[in-house]
Amino acid sequence: MRRPVAVAGAVVALVMVMLSGCTGPGEGPRQGAGARGSGSVASAGAFGAPPRIPSGEGLPGWAHSLGFARDGSGFALLVGCVSAEAAPGSGFCRQQVAVRDAGAEEWAVRRSPLPEIPVSEGVSANLLALGPGRALIEDGGGDRPERTWFTRDGGRSWHPVDRRTVGEAAGIPAGAVLTTECAAPAGALPDACVRERLVVVSPQDGRRRTLAGAPLLGAHPQPAGQPEPDGSWWVSGTDPLSGRVAVAFSRDAGRSWTVSRLPSPTDRPGWRVVVAVGPDAVYAAEMGELTGGEPVKNPMRALHRSVDGGVTWQRMWTTGPKKEPRTLMGLPVPGPGGRVEIGGELSGYASVDGGRTFAGLGGGHYVRRTPLGLLREGSRCQYALTADGVRWSEFRLACGDGAG
Repeated sequence: MRRPVAVAGAVVALVMVMLSGCTGPGEGPRQGAGARGSGSVASAGAFGAPPRIPSGEGLPGWAHSLGFARDGSGFALLVGCVSAEAAPGSGFCRQQVAVRDAGAEEWAVRRSPLPEIPVSEGVSANLLALGPGRALIEDGGGDRPERTWFTRDGGRSWHPVDRRTVGEAAGIPAGAVLTTECAAPAGALPDACVRERLVVVSPQDGRRRTLAGAPLLGAHPQPAGQPEPDGSWWVSGTDPLSGRVAVAFSRDAGRSWTVSRLPSPTDRPGWRVVVAVGPDAVYAAEMGELTGGEPVKNPMRALHRSVDGGVTWQRMWTTGPKKEPRTLMGLPVPGPGGRVEIGGELSGYASVDGGRTFAGLGGGHYVRRTPLGLLREGSRCQYALTADGVRWSEFRLACGDGAG
Protein backbone atom coordinates (compact mmCIF):
# COMPACT_ATOMS: atom_id res chain seq x y z
CA MET A 1 0.00 0.00 0.00
CA ARG A 2 1.11 3.54 -0.68
CA ARG A 3 -0.31 5.30 2.35
CA PRO A 4 0.22 4.85 6.09
CA VAL A 5 -2.05 2.56 8.06
CA ALA A 6 -3.94 4.50 10.70
CA VAL A 7 -4.85 3.60 14.26
CA ALA A 8 -8.50 3.97 15.22
CA GLY A 9 -9.32 7.00 17.34
CA ALA A 10 -12.21 7.44 19.77
CA VAL A 11 -14.33 10.53 19.27
CA VAL A 12 -15.01 12.09 22.66
CA ALA A 13 -16.26 15.40 24.01
CA LEU A 14 -13.99 18.37 23.50
CA VAL A 15 -12.20 19.33 26.70
CA MET A 16 -10.13 22.45 26.85
CA VAL A 17 -6.67 22.66 28.34
CA MET A 18 -4.65 25.82 28.44
CA LEU A 19 -1.52 25.46 26.38
CA SER A 20 0.53 28.30 25.07
CA GLY A 21 -0.01 28.82 21.34
CA CYS A 22 1.87 30.94 18.87
CA THR A 23 0.37 33.39 16.46
CA GLY A 24 1.90 35.23 13.62
CA PRO A 25 0.78 37.90 11.20
CA GLY A 26 -0.95 36.81 8.03
CA GLU A 27 0.66 37.55 4.70
CA GLY A 28 -1.24 38.85 1.72
CA PRO A 29 -1.73 36.97 -1.53
CA ARG A 30 0.30 37.16 -4.68
CA GLN A 31 -2.01 37.02 -7.70
CA GLY A 32 -1.21 34.91 -10.72
CA ALA A 33 -2.35 35.89 -14.17
CA GLY A 34 -6.12 35.60 -14.33
CA ALA A 35 -6.41 34.52 -10.70
CA ARG A 36 -9.40 35.56 -8.67
CA GLY A 37 -8.40 37.66 -5.73
CA SER A 38 -10.83 36.58 -3.04
CA GLY A 39 -12.49 33.44 -1.89
CA SER A 40 -15.05 32.37 0.66
CA VAL A 41 -15.50 29.43 2.94
CA ALA A 42 -18.00 26.87 1.69
CA SER A 43 -21.70 27.46 2.26
CA ALA A 44 -23.39 25.73 5.18
CA GLY A 45 -25.17 23.41 2.74
CA ALA A 46 -21.88 21.64 2.04
CA PHE A 47 -21.58 20.62 5.70
CA GLY A 48 -24.74 18.66 6.44
CA ALA A 49 -25.21 15.26 8.05
CA PRO A 50 -22.72 12.60 7.00
CA PRO A 51 -23.92 10.17 4.32
CA ARG A 52 -24.78 6.64 5.41
CA ILE A 53 -22.60 3.96 3.86
CA PRO A 54 -23.61 0.30 4.36
CA SER A 55 -21.09 -1.99 5.99
CA GLY A 56 -19.56 -4.95 4.21
CA GLU A 57 -18.01 -6.86 7.07
CA GLY A 58 -18.16 -10.18 5.24
CA LEU A 59 -16.20 -9.06 2.17
CA PRO A 60 -13.30 -11.45 1.52
CA GLY A 61 -9.76 -10.51 2.45
CA TRP A 62 -8.82 -7.03 3.61
CA ALA A 63 -9.70 -3.73 1.95
CA HIS A 64 -7.53 -0.79 0.84
CA SER A 65 -7.69 2.18 -1.57
CA LEU A 66 -11.31 2.93 -0.62
CA GLY A 67 -12.81 5.73 -2.73
CA PHE A 68 -16.22 7.31 -3.37
CA ALA A 69 -18.10 9.42 -5.89
CA ARG A 70 -20.55 12.21 -5.06
CA ASP A 71 -23.54 9.94 -5.69
CA GLY A 72 -22.40 7.59 -2.90
CA SER A 73 -21.06 4.87 -5.18
CA GLY A 74 -17.68 3.51 -4.20
CA PHE A 75 -14.78 1.15 -4.84
CA ALA A 76 -12.18 -0.66 -2.74
CA LEU A 77 -9.50 -3.16 -3.57
CA LEU A 78 -9.69 -6.49 -1.74
CA VAL A 79 -6.72 -8.74 -1.04
CA GLY A 80 -7.21 -12.27 0.26
CA CYS A 81 -4.15 -14.45 0.92
CA VAL A 82 -3.82 -18.21 1.40
CA SER A 83 -0.64 -19.95 2.59
CA ALA A 84 0.24 -23.38 3.91
CA GLU A 85 0.72 -23.70 7.66
CA ALA A 86 3.87 -25.75 7.08
CA ALA A 87 5.40 -23.07 4.84
CA PRO A 88 4.30 -19.56 5.86
CA GLY A 89 4.79 -17.01 3.10
CA SER A 90 4.63 -19.63 0.36
CA GLY A 91 1.01 -19.07 -0.69
CA PHE A 92 -0.72 -16.60 -2.98
CA CYS A 93 -2.98 -13.55 -2.75
CA ARG A 94 -6.10 -12.99 -4.84
CA GLN A 95 -6.93 -9.35 -5.69
CA GLN A 96 -10.58 -8.43 -6.23
CA VAL A 97 -12.71 -5.27 -6.20
CA ALA A 98 -15.51 -4.32 -3.82
CA VAL A 99 -18.09 -2.07 -5.49
CA ARG A 100 -21.03 -0.18 -4.10
CA ASP A 101 -23.42 1.01 -6.81
CA ALA A 102 -25.27 4.28 -6.11
CA GLY A 103 -28.11 3.65 -3.65
CA ALA A 104 -27.24 -0.02 -3.13
CA GLU A 105 -27.65 -1.49 0.35
CA GLU A 106 -24.81 -3.96 -0.11
CA TRP A 107 -21.27 -4.07 -1.49
CA ALA A 108 -20.67 -6.42 -4.42
CA VAL A 109 -17.46 -8.37 -5.02
CA ARG A 110 -16.30 -8.21 -8.63
CA ARG A 111 -13.29 -9.47 -10.49
CA SER A 112 -10.32 -7.21 -10.96
CA PRO A 113 -7.72 -7.25 -13.75
CA LEU A 114 -5.00 -7.70 -11.15
CA PRO A 115 -3.23 -11.06 -11.14
CA GLU A 116 -2.77 -13.43 -8.26
CA ILE A 117 0.55 -12.67 -6.54
CA PRO A 118 2.84 -14.63 -4.22
CA VAL A 119 2.34 -13.85 -0.54
CA SER A 120 6.00 -12.86 -0.33
CA GLU A 121 5.69 -10.27 -3.10
CA GLY A 122 3.48 -7.73 -1.36
CA VAL A 123 0.66 -5.57 -2.71
CA SER A 124 1.60 -2.76 -5.09
CA ALA A 125 -1.78 -1.87 -6.59
CA ASN A 126 -3.70 1.35 -5.99
CA LEU A 127 -7.21 2.45 -6.99
CA LEU A 128 -8.42 5.95 -7.89
CA ALA A 129 -12.18 6.60 -7.82
CA LEU A 130 -13.03 8.90 -10.75
CA GLY A 131 -16.74 9.62 -10.38
CA PRO A 132 -19.95 7.55 -10.51
CA GLY A 133 -19.08 4.01 -11.57
CA ARG A 134 -15.60 5.02 -12.76
CA ALA A 135 -12.22 4.05 -11.37
CA LEU A 136 -8.61 3.46 -12.35
CA ILE A 137 -6.43 0.64 -11.01
CA GLU A 138 -2.66 1.20 -11.07
CA ASP A 139 -0.13 -1.58 -10.50
CA GLY A 140 3.64 -1.90 -10.61
CA GLY A 141 6.33 0.76 -10.57
CA GLY A 142 9.97 0.68 -9.54
CA ASP A 143 11.42 -2.61 -10.79
CA ARG A 144 8.03 -3.82 -12.04
CA PRO A 145 6.30 -2.70 -15.26
CA GLU A 146 3.48 -0.21 -14.69
CA ARG A 147 0.01 -1.29 -15.76
CA THR A 148 -3.32 0.54 -15.49
CA TRP A 149 -6.94 -0.41 -16.13
CA PHE A 150 -10.09 1.74 -16.32
CA THR A 151 -13.77 0.99 -15.71
CA ARG A 152 -16.81 3.11 -16.48
CA ASP A 153 -19.43 0.51 -15.52
CA GLY A 154 -18.84 -0.06 -11.83
CA GLY A 155 -16.12 -2.65 -12.20
CA ARG A 156 -18.12 -4.99 -14.42
CA SER A 157 -15.46 -4.61 -17.10
CA TRP A 158 -11.92 -3.23 -17.11
CA HIS A 159 -9.89 -1.94 -20.05
CA PRO A 160 -6.10 -1.42 -20.26
CA VAL A 161 -5.05 2.25 -20.31
CA ASP A 162 -1.75 3.79 -21.37
CA ARG A 163 -0.31 5.46 -18.27
CA ARG A 164 1.74 7.97 -20.27
CA THR A 165 0.57 11.58 -20.14
CA VAL A 166 -1.06 12.80 -23.34
CA GLY A 167 -1.99 16.42 -24.19
CA GLU A 168 -3.22 19.13 -21.86
CA ALA A 169 -6.28 19.76 -19.73
CA ALA A 170 -7.59 23.34 -19.58
CA GLY A 171 -9.32 22.58 -16.28
CA ILE A 172 -10.09 19.81 -13.80
CA PRO A 173 -13.38 18.06 -14.65
CA ALA A 174 -15.77 16.75 -12.02
CA GLY A 175 -14.64 13.37 -10.72
CA ALA A 176 -11.00 13.84 -11.76
CA VAL A 177 -7.98 13.36 -9.52
CA LEU A 178 -5.13 15.87 -9.41
CA THR A 179 -1.64 14.42 -9.00
CA THR A 180 1.96 14.88 -10.17
CA GLU A 181 4.50 13.23 -12.41
CA CYS A 182 8.18 13.79 -12.99
CA ALA A 183 8.81 16.28 -15.79
CA ALA A 184 12.60 16.37 -15.62
CA PRO A 185 14.14 13.96 -16.14
CA ALA A 186 11.02 12.42 -17.66
CA GLY A 187 9.90 9.23 -15.97
CA ALA A 188 12.44 9.44 -13.16
CA LEU A 189 11.66 7.90 -9.77
CA PRO A 190 10.74 10.37 -6.99
CA ASP A 191 14.20 10.42 -5.41
CA ALA A 192 15.80 11.30 -8.76
CA CYS A 193 13.19 13.78 -9.98
CA VAL A 194 14.40 17.37 -10.39
CA ARG A 195 11.09 18.94 -11.41
CA GLU A 196 7.49 17.75 -11.19
CA ARG A 197 4.33 18.96 -12.91
CA LEU A 198 0.63 18.73 -12.15
CA VAL A 199 -1.42 16.23 -14.13
CA VAL A 200 -5.15 15.51 -14.25
CA VAL A 201 -6.41 11.91 -14.25
CA SER A 202 -9.51 12.08 -16.46
CA PRO A 203 -12.83 10.50 -15.45
CA GLN A 204 -13.68 10.14 -19.14
CA ASP A 205 -10.97 7.69 -20.15
CA GLY A 206 -8.56 7.30 -17.22
CA ARG A 207 -5.75 9.03 -19.14
CA ARG A 208 -3.36 11.60 -17.68
CA ARG A 209 -3.13 15.12 -19.06
CA THR A 210 -0.92 18.03 -18.03
CA LEU A 211 -2.80 20.84 -16.27
CA ALA A 212 -2.35 23.81 -18.60
CA GLY A 213 -2.71 26.65 -16.07
CA ALA A 214 -0.84 25.16 -13.12
CA PRO A 215 0.35 27.61 -10.41
CA LEU A 216 4.03 28.44 -10.02
CA LEU A 217 5.01 26.81 -6.74
CA GLY A 218 8.57 25.62 -7.21
CA ALA A 219 9.97 22.39 -8.58
CA HIS A 220 7.92 20.03 -6.41
CA PRO A 221 4.28 21.15 -6.10
CA GLN A 222 2.09 19.03 -3.83
CA PRO A 223 -1.59 18.92 -4.89
CA ALA A 224 -4.61 17.76 -2.98
CA GLY A 225 -6.10 14.95 -5.04
CA GLN A 226 -9.72 15.99 -4.40
CA PRO A 227 -11.57 19.33 -4.30
CA GLU A 228 -12.78 20.77 -0.99
CA PRO A 229 -16.51 21.15 -0.14
CA ASP A 230 -16.62 24.66 -1.67
CA GLY A 231 -15.27 23.28 -4.96
CA SER A 232 -11.80 24.77 -4.46
CA TRP A 233 -8.61 22.93 -5.43
CA TRP A 234 -5.39 23.36 -3.44
CA VAL A 235 -1.69 22.95 -4.16
CA SER A 236 1.25 23.63 -1.83
CA GLY A 237 4.88 24.39 -2.56
CA THR A 238 7.23 27.37 -2.38
CA ASP A 239 6.73 30.95 -3.48
CA PRO A 240 9.14 31.40 -6.43
CA LEU A 241 9.89 35.01 -5.41
CA SER A 242 10.72 34.52 -1.74
CA GLY A 243 11.28 30.77 -1.43
CA ARG A 244 8.85 30.70 1.52
CA VAL A 245 6.15 28.12 2.11
CA ALA A 246 3.06 28.93 0.06
CA VAL A 247 -0.28 27.53 -1.07
CA ALA A 248 -2.41 28.18 -4.13
CA PHE A 249 -6.15 27.74 -4.56
CA SER A 250 -8.42 27.70 -7.60
CA ARG A 251 -12.15 28.30 -7.62
CA ASP A 252 -12.62 27.77 -11.35
CA ALA A 253 -11.53 24.12 -11.66
CA GLY A 254 -7.85 24.83 -12.09
CA ARG A 255 -8.04 27.44 -14.85
CA SER A 256 -6.63 30.22 -12.65
CA TRP A 257 -4.95 30.29 -9.24
CA THR A 258 -4.31 32.60 -6.31
CA VAL A 259 -1.02 32.10 -4.47
CA SER A 260 -0.59 33.15 -0.82
CA ARG A 261 2.39 32.77 1.50
CA LEU A 262 2.01 31.17 4.91
CA PRO A 263 3.48 32.83 8.05
CA SER A 264 5.78 29.86 8.61
CA PRO A 265 7.85 29.70 11.80
CA THR A 266 10.94 29.06 9.64
CA ASP A 267 12.31 30.13 6.29
CA ARG A 268 13.24 26.54 5.47
CA PRO A 269 10.89 24.79 3.04
CA GLY A 270 8.97 21.94 4.64
CA TRP A 271 7.73 18.66 3.25
CA ARG A 272 4.28 19.82 2.18
CA VAL A 273 1.18 21.66 3.37
CA VAL A 274 -2.19 19.91 3.70
CA VAL A 275 -5.37 21.98 3.57
CA ALA A 276 -8.90 21.33 4.82
CA VAL A 277 -11.83 23.71 4.28
CA GLY A 278 -14.34 23.84 7.15
CA PRO A 279 -17.71 25.51 7.75
CA ASP A 280 -16.19 28.84 8.83
CA ALA A 281 -12.42 28.60 8.29
CA VAL A 282 -9.69 27.01 6.21
CA TYR A 283 -6.85 25.17 7.98
CA ALA A 284 -3.39 24.57 6.54
CA ALA A 285 -1.08 22.19 8.37
CA GLU A 286 2.60 22.73 7.59
CA MET A 287 4.49 19.44 7.62
CA GLY A 288 8.24 19.13 8.09
CA GLU A 289 11.10 18.43 10.45
CA LEU A 290 10.81 19.68 14.02
CA THR A 291 13.52 21.45 15.99
CA GLY A 292 14.32 19.80 19.31
CA GLY A 293 12.56 17.00 21.12
CA GLU A 294 12.20 13.38 20.11
CA PRO A 295 12.08 12.71 16.35
CA VAL A 296 8.59 11.73 15.19
CA LYS A 297 6.96 10.37 12.06
CA ASN A 298 4.69 12.69 10.05
CA PRO A 299 5.88 15.82 11.89
CA MET A 300 3.64 18.90 11.89
CA ARG A 301 5.51 22.10 12.64
CA ALA A 302 2.67 24.64 12.41
CA LEU A 303 -1.07 25.00 11.91
CA HIS A 304 -2.44 28.04 10.05
CA ARG A 305 -6.00 29.37 9.80
CA SER A 306 -7.75 31.57 7.24
CA VAL A 307 -11.20 33.12 7.56
CA ASP A 308 -11.24 34.67 4.07
CA GLY A 309 -10.95 31.51 2.00
CA GLY A 310 -7.16 31.33 1.94
CA VAL A 311 -6.28 34.87 0.92
CA THR A 312 -4.63 35.71 4.27
CA TRP A 313 -3.46 33.44 7.07
CA GLN A 314 -2.75 33.49 10.79
CA ARG A 315 -0.43 30.98 12.43
CA MET A 316 -2.42 29.48 15.30
CA TRP A 317 -0.13 26.72 16.53
CA THR A 318 3.64 26.27 16.47
CA THR A 319 4.98 22.91 17.56
CA GLY A 320 7.73 22.84 20.19
CA PRO A 321 10.05 20.12 21.48
CA LYS A 322 7.32 18.74 23.75
CA LYS A 323 4.12 20.61 22.88
CA GLU A 324 1.44 18.36 21.45
CA PRO A 325 0.21 17.85 18.83
CA ARG A 326 3.55 17.31 17.09
CA THR A 327 2.35 14.96 14.34
CA LEU A 328 -0.52 14.79 11.85
CA MET A 329 -1.75 11.77 9.91
CA GLY A 330 -3.59 12.93 6.83
CA LEU A 331 -5.71 16.08 7.16
CA PRO A 332 -6.94 18.22 10.05
CA VAL A 333 -10.69 17.93 10.68
CA PRO A 334 -12.31 21.38 10.83
CA GLY A 335 -15.68 21.94 12.45
CA PRO A 336 -17.90 24.95 13.18
CA GLY A 337 -17.14 27.64 15.75
CA GLY A 338 -13.37 27.27 15.83
CA ARG A 339 -13.35 23.50 16.27
CA VAL A 340 -10.50 21.55 14.70
CA GLU A 341 -9.15 18.07 15.38
CA ILE A 342 -5.67 16.71 14.70
CA GLY A 343 -5.07 12.98 14.32
CA GLY A 344 -1.55 12.31 15.59
CA GLU A 345 0.59 9.19 15.53
CA LEU A 346 -0.26 8.12 19.08
CA SER A 347 -3.19 10.33 20.02
CA GLY A 348 -5.81 12.67 18.65
CA TYR A 349 -6.13 16.30 19.77
CA ALA A 350 -9.02 18.76 19.68
CA SER A 351 -9.30 22.54 19.80
CA VAL A 352 -12.34 24.79 20.15
CA ASP A 353 -10.47 28.07 19.66
CA GLY A 354 -9.22 27.69 16.10
CA GLY A 355 -6.05 25.81 17.02
CA ARG A 356 -4.60 28.05 19.74
CA THR A 357 -4.91 25.35 22.40
CA PHE A 358 -5.50 21.59 22.23
CA ALA A 359 -6.80 18.83 24.48
CA GLY A 360 -5.92 15.16 24.08
CA LEU A 361 -8.55 12.81 22.67
CA GLY A 362 -6.71 9.50 22.85
CA GLY A 363 -6.12 7.24 19.85
CA GLY A 364 -4.66 8.43 16.55
CA HIS A 365 -6.29 8.15 13.14
CA TYR A 366 -5.65 8.87 9.46
CA VAL A 367 -8.03 11.26 7.63
CA ARG A 368 -8.32 12.06 3.93
CA ARG A 369 -10.72 13.92 1.65
CA THR A 370 -13.37 12.18 -0.48
CA PRO A 371 -16.27 13.62 -2.50
CA LEU A 372 -18.58 12.54 0.36
CA GLY A 373 -16.61 14.27 3.11
CA LEU A 374 -13.61 13.50 5.26
CA LEU A 375 -12.90 9.79 5.61
CA ARG A 376 -11.37 8.51 8.84
CA GLU A 377 -9.52 5.22 8.44
CA GLY A 378 -9.11 3.22 11.62
CA SER A 379 -7.33 -0.02 12.38
CA ARG A 380 -8.18 -3.02 10.22
CA CYS A 381 -11.72 -2.55 8.87
CA GLN A 382 -13.03 0.55 10.66
CA TYR A 383 -14.09 3.64 8.67
CA ALA A 384 -16.14 6.79 9.32
CA LEU A 385 -17.28 9.77 7.24
CA THR A 386 -18.02 13.33 8.33
CA ALA A 387 -19.29 16.32 6.37
CA ASP A 388 -19.26 18.87 9.19
CA GLY A 389 -16.33 17.76 11.37
CA VAL A 390 -18.65 16.87 14.27
CA ARG A 391 -21.05 14.10 13.23
CA TRP A 392 -19.54 10.83 11.99
CA SER A 393 -21.16 7.96 10.11
CA GLU A 394 -19.31 4.71 10.83
CA PHE A 395 -19.12 1.58 8.67
CA ARG A 396 -16.97 -1.54 8.36
CA LEU A 397 -15.43 -3.36 5.39
CA ALA A 398 -13.75 -6.76 5.07
CA CYS A 399 -13.52 -7.69 8.73
CA GLY A 400 -12.78 -11.40 8.23
CA ASP A 401 -9.56 -13.34 8.61
CA GLY A 402 -7.91 -12.00 5.45
CA ALA A 403 -8.39 -15.12 3.31
CA GLY A 404 -10.19 -14.79 0.01
